[in-house]
Amino acid sequence: MSLQDKYRIINFKECGDERGNLVVAEGERDVPFAIQRIFYIYGSDATVVRGQHANLTSEFVLINVSGTSKVKITDGNETEIILLDKPRMGLYLSNMLWKDMYDFSADSVLLVLASTHYDEHEYIRDYDQYVKLMKEQ
Repeated sequence: MSLQDKYRIINFKECGDERGNLVVAEGERDVPFAIQRIFYIYGSDATVVRGQHANLTSEFVLINVSGTSKVKITDGNETEIILLDKPRMGLYLSNMLWKDMYDFSADSVLLVLASTHYDEHEYIRDYDQYVKLMKEQ
């Protein structure tokens, strides 16, 4: 399975009029899983790198609801860099993808939807260990 099979861009429906815009993201409809956890990252700057891990079971959708950021994803072989620059754009990440979020604009708010509740034991935080696990699959 190639890296491109493990992520995808989601363009959420945007409704707007003179009052402003509304973006809807429904779990198990627009988001390909039941949402179990929501968190967001803000107050980071262009020099900060967040993430730097993979997850054994969790899937994610990342949405920069304000500002911009970049996400570097890899499966240990291929690497892609995705620019999140529209509040209606989501980045779906399957499990077992290494992710680095970085190059945050000053006004960046990165919203993350997760398929699981937090469990420290399903995080892989050592890149060499991650690459070894990927080669065993």
